[in-house]
Amino acid sequence: MPVTVVTPATRRYAVAAVAAASLVAVLWSANHGPVEAQTAAPTATASATTVAPAPLVTGLPDFTVLVDQVGPSVVNIRTVERVRQREGASGPQDPMQEFFRRFGIPLPPGMAPRGPQRPDRGPETERPRGVGSGFVLSPDGFIMTNAHVVDGADEVVVTLPDQREFKAKVVGADQRTDVAVVKIDAQGLKAVRIGDVGRLKVGEWVIAIGSPFGLENTVTAGIVSAKQRDTGDYLPFIQTDVAINPGNSGGPLINLRGEVVGINSQIYSRSGGFQGISFAIPIDEAVRVSDQLRSTGKVTRGRIGVAIDNVTKELADTLGLDKAQGALVRGVEAGSPAAQAGVEPGDIILSFAGKPVEKSADLPRLVGNTAPGTRAPLQVWRRGAAKSLTLTVGTFEDETVAQAEAPQPAQAAPAANALGLAVRDLTAAEKRELQLGGGVRVVQARDAAASAGLREDDVIVGVGNQQIASLQQFESLVAALRKDRPVSVLIRRGEWAQYALIRPSGR
Repeated sequence: MPVTVVTPATRRYAVAAVAAASLVAVLWSANHGPVEAQTAAPTATASATTVAPAPLVTGLPDFTVLVDQVGPSVVNIRTVERVRQREGASGPQDPMQEFFRRFGIPLPPGMAPRGPQRPDRGPETERPRGVGSGFVLSPDGFIMTNAHVVDGADEVVVTLPDQREFKAKVVGADQRTDVAVVKIDAQGLKAVRIGDVGRLKVGEWVIAIGSPFGLENTVTAGIVSAKQRDTGDYLPFIQTDVAINPGNSGGPLINLRGEVVGINSQIYSRSGGFQGISFAIPIDEAVRVSDQLRSTGKVTRGRIGVAIDNVTKELADTLGLDKAQGALVRGVEAGSPAAQAGVEPGDIILSFAGKPVEKSADLPRLVGNTAPGTRAPLQVWRRGAAKSLTLTVGTFEDETVAQAEAPQPAQAAPAANALGLAVRDLTAAEKRELQLGGGVRVVQARDAAASAGLREDDVIVGVGNQQIASLQQFESLVAALRKDRPVSVLIRRGEWAQYALIRPSGR
């Protein structure tokens, strides 16, 4: 039922309106006799009178009950590192020398180090390393925070709202999602309630509780500015305008139902302080990670072995896609699950395990959240048509992935056709080496082709949605191209594939 807020101003307005209505009735009676009940239909003039719509927002929320409910579940986390003083060091270090030493920066010319520079073999001392926030996951002492809050710490100290302090053990930390779980030896703690991120709406009020700059139990409020912000490999962040500063990291983002919907993790800032944009890890993703950390101490992710890129609108148009969607496969790792399933460079992955891939960033999240060993259907767009494949998800490991070689400027040379290309057939040996059934090798690239990034020794395996088998077919396709439209060309460069959009000469 809507709630009407009556203020002194509205009360005066109502009294004035009643007085005005009474005056009209008196004047009417004086000139026309007693006022009688009107049973006739409203006149045109009366029907034209409109009533102002009720305001959509009638007041600001009161957060006091919310803070009383959730505040006891939010903790302060400070970290300590142990360092050894340099043996034989005399007197205090120059502050500037200490700054350069701590950050591994060579001393500027002319700044001679003070004292003998001996190994750190002196007495061990403790010094504060950082401060952050966290919240209670379970009454038996499991606490969630950010991985960067506890990263590199020799000791983690948790302070409860009642000022009790505990040394905490790091159960596990996942750098890719920036989620960590620590454990303290305590019972009967008040755990938070986990909310449904799917119900979270842009414009909804949220609050943060944490320890900005070490100031414990600080409450800030704002609204959800956006959802699904792509600022991480595996997480679509929640963007808010809640004031978040150093020390808030790891604290909860709370909705008006008193439920945690995110972990405050990042800010966008040019000064190092809050500037109106902050990001939180969605709590459903964080809980999925924390469950694995609590059970095994690490996070296991799926992988399929592809290098991907975005699909632009121009590329989608030239390939016959209705819209820019999916993940463009630039390379397929030999022997990987994708290679075994028949995924080819140049494919566009449209869905994985029945879930749509709207943009390239969706694919790593879908694959990463799939248990290794799972058989998953895959739909790809290949040469103008959708194709269904099935693969078995592998296990992700922290290996160094090879990067595609950056394109080099092509040397100027006479062009052989409207695309600015001179090409030749692949030899039988080249086909075996590249594991290709056809294609043409670029001998010279200039004009339109050079502008599109093609260069000598690239192998063209497709034009538009047509697979290239020979030089003769390539020349026939190029001759039939319209001069007023760009054409997509699929090229292989070593083990990597990519699309290039070439605008024919004479456009």
